[in-house]
Amino acid sequence: MQHELRGADILWGALKRGGVTRVFSLSGNHIMEVYDAAFGDNISIIHVRHEAAAVHMAEAWARLTGEVGVALVTGGQGHSNACAALPTALAGEVPVLLLSGHAPTHQLGMGAFQETPQVAMAEPVTKAAWLAQRTDTLAADVARGFAIARGGRPGPVHISLPTDVLEGKAAPTQPDEAAFLAPPMPLAPESAQAVLAAIQAARKPLIVVGSALNNPAGSRARAALEAALGLPSVMMESPRGLNDPSLGAINEPLAQADLVVLLGKPLDFTLQFGKAAPGARFIAIEPDGGIIAREQTLLGDRLALVAMAAPLPAAEALAALATPHPNAAWGAFTREAIAHRPAAWEEFRNRPGGPVHPATLGYALQEHLDADTTLLLDGGEVGQWMQAILKGRERITNGVAGAIGAINCFAAAARAARPDGKVVACMGDGTFGFHMAEFDTAVRHNLPFVAVVGNDGVWNAEYQIQRRDYGPERAHGCDLGQATRYDLVVAALGGHGEFVTRFEELHPALERAFASGRPACVNVLLDGQAAPSLKR
Repeated sequence: MQHELRGADILWGALKRGGVTRVFSLSGNHIMEVYDAAFGDNISIIHVRHEAAAVHMAEAWARLTGEVGVALVTGGQGHSNACAALPTALAGEVPVLLLSGHAPTHQLGMGAFQETPQVAMAEPVTKAAWLAQRTDTLAADVARGFAIARGGRPGPVHISLPTDVLEGKAAPTQPDEAAFLAPPMPLAPESAQAVLAAIQAARKPLIVVGSALNNPAGSRARAALEAALGLPSVMMESPRGLNDPSLGAINEPLAQADLVVLLGKPLDFTLQFGKAAPGARFIAIEPDGGIIAREQTLLGDRLALVAMAAPLPAAEALAALATPHPNAAWGAFTREAIAHRPAAWEEFRNRPGGPVHPATLGYALQEHLDADTTLLLDGGEVGQWMQAILKGRERITNGVAGAIGAINCFAAAARAARPDGKVVACMGDGTFGFHMAEFDTAVRHNLPFVAVVGNDGVWNAEYQIQRRDYGPERAHGCDLGQATRYDLVVAALGGHGEFVTRFEELHPALERAFASGRPACVNVLLDGQAAPSLKR
């Protein structure tokens, strides 16, 4: 008779078979069996201080490693806390698996401890969500979750784990490794040729890509495609759409384009539903039939060609067959528009005194970065300035969802994924408050990074809306208090803190923070400014 294992052991074995090396978790009653199964195992657990942080860290880990990011939390309120982070992963198109403990199946409907409609809660913000029903199918559940998370347009998946399923015993069978992979969704050769022929025939084509290509494999595929065509691709992952400061004056080439290729990029508000390119026909390379139907409704006969394929294999197929576009001047114009930054910003470089202008902060910080820097950049007004100015090896922003607050979590996971090089997180003072306790996580797990906090004492994005739409005399409810010593919070948690009130203090503070070898916070009193506008 074959030796039987607990469901928790089968679950943990399935994670290993799926290639998982790190799990982000907060313990709780419903998952103690899983913690026991993990004891002494070679999958390390990063123990966080809030369940949403576990999901945020899993997202950043997935972006940087190519693994499915796994978050493990308890049931009830632990699960509901974790669900708050799922919209960011969904909009960012990141393969994440949220595993949540759950009340036992034989007590459902009887008022079990922390009995909660967990699957119904997660369904709207995941690609799929379900309740594990049997111990002997737990490994298959995990494999299915991985395949769905990775497939087509990637995204988060949730599985609820009843305690009796975890405690039960069954034969330890594991699916083939192929079961953990996404079903192939390649771009057919004839479709690739048709797309490339349309690009070559267009005078001013523009290739717009989605968040699914913002990872190491996606970056390589984009670079190969750009080199083969001699044209840039435009990564649109900001909730500000055409006002994304990372994209400079992108509105100019979009307005002139005669062809827009949507390479895994949904047609949505970021492109003004197609109105940003009024003279262009569109090609949609898209894995989701529902998105294609939506684009057909929005574009009508402007939608010239549709091909169903996942973004990464589509980009790789196009790069393999592409030849240089004949209009090299158009490629140069598009690159220049994206790189545009106002010359007037130079007046803020090394500007003395304080509070520090956000552009002054950005230019100074860039001097401390290098080609091995991983950047984590939040949203808000401060974040927009940093997104416009800073460059590093790779970067993660708060993404299309537009939610702020995840960046401290992203940074801790980034250090786990990138043990070498600098890891820098930039945020406003509002963002810092969401997950400040994760500095304790970073200290406990020896995950040093430098957080630069632009402290203007206000929820500035909302304050700017109030000023613009209702008048400054009606602006209220956005004050935070600029004297708050976030640096002392980090120092109290075991990290390194710096407080900067003037530009003259900034470079020495940054040098000490990087040299500390600890999770560090550089708290900079900032001259609160609206996000930059780069339209010419």
